[in-house]
Amino acid sequence: MKARTQSMAGARRTELAAALAACRYSYLGVAVFTGILNVLYLTGSFFMLQVYDRVLPSRSIPTLVALCILAVALYGFQAVLDIVRNRVLIRIAGGVAESLDRRVYELVVKLPLRAPMMGGFEPVRDLEQIRSFMSGGGPAALFDLPWIPLYLGICYLFHPMLGLTATVGAVILVIITTVTEFKVRQPSIEVSALGSRRNGLAEMSRRNSEVLQAMGMVGRFSAVWVEHGRNYLAAHQRAGDITGGLGGLSRALRMMLQSAVLAVGAYLVIKQQATAGIIIAGSILSARALAPVELVIAQWRTFVGARQSWHRLNNLLARLPVEEQPMALPKPKSLLSVEQISVAPPGSNTIVVQDVAFSLKAGQGLGIVGPSASGKSSLVRAIVGVWITLRGKVRIDGATLDQWSSEALGEHIGYLPQDMELFAGTIAQNIARLEPSPASEKVIAAARAAGVHELILALPGGYETQMGEGGAALSAGQRQRIGLARALYGDPFLVVLDEPNSSLDQEGDEALTRAILGVRARGGIVVVVAHRPSAVAGVDQLLVMRRGRQHAFGPKDAVIKDAMKAAQTTAPAAPSAAPVSVAATVTPPMRVPGLGRDKPS
Repeated sequence: MKARTQSMAGARRTELAAALAACRYSYLGVAVFTGILNVLYLTGSFFMLQVYDRVLPSRSIPTLVALCILAVALYGFQAVLDIVRNRVLIRIAGGVAESLDRRVYELVVKLPLRAPMMGGFEPVRDLEQIRSFMSGGGPAALFDLPWIPLYLGICYLFHPMLGLTATVGAVILVIITTVTEFKVRQPSIEVSALGSRRNGLAEMSRRNSEVLQAMGMVGRFSAVWVEHGRNYLAAHQRAGDITGGLGGLSRALRMMLQSAVLAVGAYLVIKQQATAGIIIAGSILSARALAPVELVIAQWRTFVGARQSWHRLNNLLARLPVEEQPMALPKPKSLLSVEQISVAPPGSNTIVVQDVAFSLKAGQGLGIVGPSASGKSSLVRAIVGVWITLRGKVRIDGATLDQWSSEALGEHIGYLPQDMELFAGTIAQNIARLEPSPASEKVIAAARAAGVHELILALPGGYETQMGEGGAALSAGQRQRIGLARALYGDPFLVVLDEPNSSLDQEGDEALTRAILGVRARGGIVVVVAHRPSAVAGVDQLLVMRRGRQHAFGPKDAVIKDAMKAAQTTAPAAPSAAPVSVAATVTPPMRVPGLGRDKPS
């Protein structure tokens, strides 16, 4: 176990370190620029030294002019290098963010299905926090820190007392930096946690805005929001007070140190152990020596936030490692097998589906029925692979789902979830699953299979109608029927529909039944979760779920007959017994006008 933990830690370091390793030559260039810049930073000190010790005693105007021209040239070169260094740091930060962008998006999409408590938009915010720090002044100050001994050494060359004074100031600033680290760490963690809770509340309120407004709950939630905001601001103020206080102390100390260097220099001049130029040059050098430390203290809160984001992102990437691309498998065409599977929601140990087993052949359709909370939706989530089974396997043509990459498997699966949403974009883009440049014939074929082609043509923009976020431009029934067309796009082998008629009228029910029969006719497999009998009119097999277990499975007519017989047998003794509710749910197959009886597979 310990070895495995160490291995995981190494993998975490490796994945994020690779993003920085790709920029190592750029960082080498930044280090070279920083070295040249720190030499050029000496321009002001030596200019003042020459003015006081050479120009003023000699009263030489040509020497002053020559020094000014040289200083202007050096300052210009320094400005160019500083601009280039900052631009390189910004581009390094952008490159690191871009290299991790796809992985972070995978975290946002897949973590809710693996570890819901670690999901949300936190990975996006963490990556932005890291990028913001890397493109700011913090890295430049860190690159400047190793050059502090150069300035202190020159101060010692001027006179040991000047060097000692500057060294004492540097030591004090280092102590302040250490204190800042310990004082800011806990408040910064609180700020991050409270900010995440606040963002989560905002997102939840946005999703449920209609309910909050209609039921008069806005005031109550706003009180919760204000309380979260008050706690967040309090933690933010604590962190800001510590950083600002220690930053102000460091600035005052640096100014005091400059005055101390001037005082020591004046004493040395009085004792005839130094020149007047050394006083000014030593003051400038000591200030320059401590400037990186002061900047690091000012940037410390940003650094702590970036470090926390780095650790969180490490942990999340470890929870969802890069998927290895398995060998491509043939297109499925014959069998779906569910082998004694047990399922628990992501992040939970509570089993909601236990020991379910069945198999379906090409051309068959399965209806899954049962009372609420019987595990129907959980079962189909495991069948399509969005939830991982605790025990047992789901196989398509003998291959377990993990033998397919998610992209490859997705081409053979059509899924209409219970809480279906559409994406911002056109109707055609939604049906084509955002496929770039889809063939119009495939889009129209999917729409026809779902019986929604004429409905789309009746819209003002036809297939180019913009959906709006979540498909807000359409009614619930229209969204569900377009979602069905999306599930049927590309003629997938396995089509799974979770309560596909919850928002449909009679016309929509008939179109749904035709779509199910169409999938079966072309040799596909359909699995339908149903509460309304019309949803199972086009299937030939029935699975009854009760309390997470498989209660009955077999041909639809036989299961319905057995359920009704059991209901009649137990009705006098226990009118509310479970078999009665099952019988009510799976009433005899309804006849759909124009479709006739359900054809056997």
